[in-house]
Amino acid sequence: MTKSGRGRHGDDGTDSLQSLEKVLLRNESHFAAIIEDSDDAIISKNLDGIILTWNSGARTIFGYSAAEAIGQPITLLIPPEKIDEEPEILARIRRGERITHYETVRRRKDGTDIHISLTVSPLRNTRREIIGASKIARDITERHLAEERQHRLLGEMQHRVKNVFALAQSLVSVCVPQASSPTELATMVGERLRALADAHELTVPRSVSARAPATEVATLRALLSTLAVPTVGNARERLTLTGEDIRLLPDALTPLALVFYELFSNAAKYGALRGAAGRLSVEWERRGDAITLTWTERGSPQKAPRGAPSFGTQLIDATTQGELGGSIDRLWNDDGLVVRLTMDTGRIEA
Repeated sequence: MTKSGRGRHGDDGTDSLQSLEKVLLRNESHFAAIIEDSDDAIISKNLDGIILTWNSGARTIFGYSAAEAIGQPITLLIPPEKIDEEPEILARIRRGERITHYETVRRRKDGTDIHISLTVSPLRNTRREIIGASKIARDITERHLAEERQHRLLGEMQHRVKNVFALAQSLVSVCVPQASSPTELATMVGERLRALADAHELTVPRSVSARAPATEVATLRALLSTLAVPTVGNARERLTLTGEDIRLLPDALTPLALVFYELFSNAAKYGALRGAAGRLSVEWERRGDAITLTWTERGSPQKAPRGAPSFGTQLIDATTQGELGGSIDRLWNDDGLVVRLTMDTGRIEA
């Protein structure tokens, strides 16, 4: 009985060991599959920095196959300017340290640099001796680019806000001598600020503003069309715009809007847009490093004004010469006014 009992007990123990071995093998296979199929690069290397293992995520992120990478130094992935990082990483691993979420730059097989988040852990044998390191690398290039875009956008917003405040201050200081009362001053400044607000809507995506070209830089044609609305309205046959469309630099939008607002206002008060029969054409073309724009009013005879230049004239001249790096000429004739603007292409074109 006793012998028989020991035999059965021995059989049960063997079965248990075999079952445990099957579980371990199954788990090992399961973990290996997880590592191989991970989207992250999972790499192991020895203490000399030689690559020992390489999963499919590493192939996707870095572009090397396992056959190309295994046996090569890990410096294969490191740009020359980052090469000093590897000795420091290996020194920390030898001390048993774990490096987590270390953001750096690595190089793909095709020579492009990518931003990665790196976690490096010591790799130990059964005697708990450190024999190498395991690395998990995640491609964070898109996140990094998004952060850069955000920083650029915030910087541009800050720049634009400063410009708006400076412009408002300038407008007030120029309008004060021209205004005979606080009410007139408020009207003069308010009209010009509203025109600039309309012009700046051109830089807003269509989902926010129906006037704006979706995700596009404002153009010269769009700016003229927007500023014409208060004076031309739906009678678009009274306005002709001719010329290759020009993408505008953000910094050019405000000075151009000021100049064209004054020209449209003057045309509505004194020129071709005052009466129903008047017509306005605006033509522009590139000439070397300059853009020449010709503003032609027809159907409303005008005479050259006498005396000191008006506020609008001073504003147009100062803005054209100062902000746009150009010049302006005017010709009054029996059929209307012709204004010729010459502007530095580098100041206005994106």
